[in-house]
Amino acid sequence: MRGTARKQQQLRLLARKRQRKRAWKGYRGLACYHRGIYECDYVSPYTKSAGNVDSKIMVMLQDWSSDAALGQKAIHYDCVCCGYGKKVRTNLKLIELLKRYFSVDLKDIFATNLFPFIKRGRLSAPIRFRDLVRSAGEFGIPQIEIVRPRLVVCLGKDTFDAIRCAWRNDDDRTRSLSEAIGSPFQIGRTKIWCQAHTGHWGQINRNKERRRVSSDWNRMRKWFKSGD
Repeated sequence: MRGTARKQQQLRLLARKRQRKRAWKGYRGLACYHRGIYECDYVSPYTKSAGNVDSKIMVMLQDWSSDAALGQKAIHYDCVCCGYGKKVRTNLKLIELLKRYFSVDLKDIFATNLFPFIKRGRLSAPIRFRDLVRSAGEFGIPQIEIVRPRLVVCLGKDTFDAIRCAWRNDDDRTRSLSEAIGSPFQIGRTKIWCQAHTGHWGQINRNKERRRVSSDWNRMRKWFKSGD
């Protein structure tokens, strides 16, 4: 079996692991909504539009949706077909940044979500950090090891810290977003890099003092292009 096909098979097996598992306490599975219309053969539906398993760039978002969003009577057909909301600011900004700094679109990279289940409440509802760490160990890091990109862009401090703590098997979180962005680390040959969440408040908070998001992405791009 060739490398690409092997990666795809391993990712399908990881998706089946998610599907077989009973959702952890306080969360629900994708199949619980609209007779399973959002279910897919990936850990996260986001990969439907960003499934290049041979990409050197991987994006790790925190979680895919929420009970309040998916439990509505109306079906989100963009999420069914594409795996993401085409009008959601988080996604629009991510697409913009990928094009500006790496000249790639979603279809050219691999993207997924760290947390594989659906949280209760609204899209802004938090997820217990211990559950993010658990999902990093069971689903996040295995996806990194399967795809083996050169760069993983973690959106948000919690996503980055969860991967970091799961990999190091400790609870040594970064003290601030600035520290997280300035503390990339390695998993094998892959560099794990934190960036501000691409949602409205994530971008505004990072840019309060000066245009930090641009300098953050520029620094990451320079490293990526350097071949170090």
